[in-house]
Amino acid sequence: MSRPVVTLLGDSISAGYGLRPSQALPPRLQAALFALGVDVEVVGAGVSGDAVRDGLARLDRSVPMRTDLCVVALGANDLMQAVPVDRMRGGLEAIVKSLLARPTRVLLCGMRAPPWIGAYARTFDAVFPNVAKVYDVDFYPFLLDGVALNPLLNLPDRMHPNAEGIEVIARRLAPHVRSALRRSQGQL
Repeated sequence: MSRPVVTLLGDSISAGYGLRPSQALPPRLQAALFALGVDVEVVGAGVSGDAVRDGLARLDRSVPMRTDLCVVALGANDLMQAVPVDRMRGGLEAIVKSLLARPTRVLLCGMRAPPWIGAYARTFDAVFPNVAKVYDVDFYPFLLDGVALNPLLNLPDRMHPNAEGIEVIARRLAPHVRSALRRSQGQL
């Protein structure tokens, strides 16, 4: 029996910006899952600089058809570019609908705006749980949980996780990936 395939569709956080390939999120997530007793292949489909619309445009060529679970981790660049929230939401919905039509199970990762941005932050933050609820997909509330704004876990640019930050993300994300895979296989 072949191992389940988890594809990580994302941006520079998933691509391992500023890190060696072995330190990037896909191999670290695979190791964290293995430590939980889950033997999977994690495929990296992260491209630095990608916003939601870019992930949608490359979805069919970036996410292998053999993917059992797609972890969608986009939105940080939409925030940085102040993309209108309705446009970002439409792109996320299109990604989720396309994956579900395959059918591929989806784990949507949320992103959060700094609260000092005001009304845009509240509207932006609400998109991710709302899309997950509407399409009944698995949801991880904040990809950078425990890492964002921590200078010890980020590169000098203060935006991208360093190797230690990626380890934190992988450890926190892995149980959610395991649960989503179990549900996709009819186990709870």
